Amino acid sequence: MAKQDTTHHLIEYILTLLDLPENNENGFSHLIEKFPEPELDRNYMNTAHEIIKFMDEMPGGFLIYHADQDEKIVYANKALLRIFGCDSLNDFRELTGNSFKGMVHHDDLDAVEASISEQIAASQYDLDYVEYRIIRKDGTIRWVEDYGHFIHSPAIHDIFYVFISDATEKKERLKQETIALQNARKQEREKLQNLIKAYDKEKKLINQEHLRRLEVIEGLSVNYDSILYADLNQNKILPYRLSSRTKRQFCYKYQPCEFLWYISDYVNTWVHPDDKERVLTATTPAYIKHKLSSNKTYYINYRILIDGKTKFLQLRIVNVGNKEQISQVVMGYRRIDEEVLKEMEQKQLLEQALSNANLAIVAKNTFLSNMSHDMRTPLNAIFGFTALAKQHLNDQQFVQHYLDQIDTSSRQLLDLIDKVLEIAWSESNDIHIVESECNLSAIMQEIHDLLLPDAIEKNISFSLDDNRLKHPDVYSDPDKLSHLLRYLVTNAIKYTNNGGKVELIAQESESQPDKYAVYQFIVRDTGIGISKEFLAHVFEPFEREKNTTFSGIHGSGLGLAIAKNIATTLGGDIQVNSTVNKGSTFTVTLRLRIQTDPLLYTAGADITNDSFSYLLDKRILLVEDNEINLEIETEILQGLGFLIETAVNGSIAVDKVKGSTPGYFSLVLMDIQMPVMDGYQAARAIRSLDDSQLAQIPIIALSANAFESDKQMSMESGMNEHLTKPIDIPLLLETITKYIHS
Repeated sequence: MAKQDTTHHLIEYILTLLDLPENNENGFSHLIEKFPEPELDRNYMNTAHEIIKFMDEMPGGFLIYHADQDEKIVYANKALLRIFGCDSLNDFRELTGNSFKGMVHHDDLDAVEASISEQIAASQYDLDYVEYRIIRKDGTIRWVEDYGHFIHSPAIHDIFYVFISDATEKKERLKQETIALQNARKQEREKLQNLIKAYDKEKKLINQEHLRRLEVIEGLSVNYDSILYADLNQNKILPYRLSSRTKRQFCYKYQPCEFLWYISDYVNTWVHPDDKERVLTATTPAYIKHKLSSNKTYYINYRILIDGKTKFLQLRIVNVGNKEQISQVVMGYRRIDEEVLKEMEQKQLLEQALSNANLAIVAKNTFLSNMSHDMRTPLNAIFGFTALAKQHLNDQQFVQHYLDQIDTSSRQLLDLIDKVLEIAWSESNDIHIVESECNLSAIMQEIHDLLLPDAIEKNISFSLDDNRLKHPDVYSDPDKLSHLLRYLVTNAIKYTNNGGKVELIAQESESQPDKYAVYQFIVRDTGIGISKEFLAHVFEPFEREKNTTFSGIHGSGLGLAIAKNIATTLGGDIQVNSTVNKGSTFTVTLRLRIQTDPLLYTAGADITNDSFSYLLDKRILLVEDNEINLEIETEILQGLGFLIETAVNGSIAVDKVKGSTPGYFSLVLMDIQMPVMDGYQAARAIRSLDDSQLAQIPIIALSANAFESDKQMSMESGMNEHLTKPIDIPLLLETITKYIHS
């Protein structure tokens, strides 16, 4: 991929991250819901996220806005908000009308935008610099400096990114200096007039060339600390204004001297050794005449040494004499330290952005390599045991063994896919917190009961301790909390050898005002441990320590990364302490709201086969366009005792429900992605039927779309539940029983 394409690609994701809703106070809330290339785009998003965090903490103001008619603001960092006296991004957007136009004082706007357009048109690098007034939130007026960079790409359209700093004090200082300079200029003008009279005794002989020379000198006088007039043909140079540097060459006197001598002495006295040859060349009479033959003026930037310190200067040379025979020039010197430093800072920022982009490429390659390995391993087993099963079709024992291995490998592959999806959800802000009443003891007991068989299989002691919970009834997201603790316990069991010990502990460490308390969930094991070197990377996706491979323990390296993201999403933190060959302790800290009137928690009773007898002969409408999935799902449901009717798209499903009598179909299992009419459209159409009984038929989504946003869309379309493929038969049966009653 070309460097420019990579940069634009990264900028595109930065802009996507910064396409913020109005109520976001932190600068990040909206991300792409579905990527055409998930692995690549996710890592670009990671890199873009880190760049945005860097921009937000920059000491100077930073702004991104669209380079169109509206000039809508995409992003403003914290420093810029402070410059405008705003407490939040919403304040800033309201103050400015969410537009660059609204930032600039109305009296300055036309001139600023005209200047930016002219500079961008003339600049090789699409850069501009402007100064203008702003009106802060408190009504005060400040001056700012604006260093802008225009970027155009078919993918990201036209944008400006801008560095902004408060220049009020600088403007005030310059104002005072200007007044002083004006007074000094008045005196210098008098000196100049006397000098002109000395060179030209009769005032009538002052011609147009002298007047033009005076105009140039006065034009340079504000910004340039040294101004000299030279006659190249006569090898003479005359000072009009002298700085502390140039005064030395003129012996502190405003008297003419030889041009060539002055140049040589100045360069040898002040100019940095590395720039001497270049400055000498650029100030020879021949070179000056050559440059001014095609341009009225030219300049050279160089370094000087003052007391051993490097300073940056600019020498501008202007033709004020005859255009055909160039001899009379005005030379102006000015310090450009601030400009050079700002350019260097911008260069550093661009180099850092490039470095981050390169890191993103490395991360992408690492991700693809790990994914290829981790997916191909179970796939190889699936293909291999399938081939072996075909060779031994007549031997039931062999076939059963091969099917068991295929089932195990399929579950490994599904587990990897689920973990990758969870990483995508958490990193894309597609994960949503659904807070509800829950009992911490019940959640922990459920995890203990679920994972105890895995521990017993490895002869591991797995204990549960929730005795230190004073208020087990809280408000949280029970599903995500359960996921978090399951990942930690599963990880502990995986990396603990036979005969080891795993503990799941919960404690209430601290009560807080407003019915809140701080809870700690501790998972402690006596496993292989984690080295000090690897501890810093333990929560990074696909990171696996070498000792796990040497120990014959396989894993995706995603579980702890998911656990970390879930803990962060729940508003908490996760820490780890570990010693190699002694074990590890993971501690999750969460601040949870206590239930004031907790409901009694009752665990779901064990359901026997007799409990489902009333489901026999209940009719389900199965909507599925994939023939293989349709066959599998029909067999499963019929095996559970249901009567099944099918539809291969949403339109047919709507017609079947509409043409049925109330109660004929007990429930609809709806696929999402289908031709003619998708599942969302079909659900909305059923909910809009004139017959209220038919319109209220339970609809359960059964789809491979597994993102939180997919589930949300199912709910918004009128469906009652959203289940993901592959089918979890116990969960499917449990869900159906919620809506089909005896």
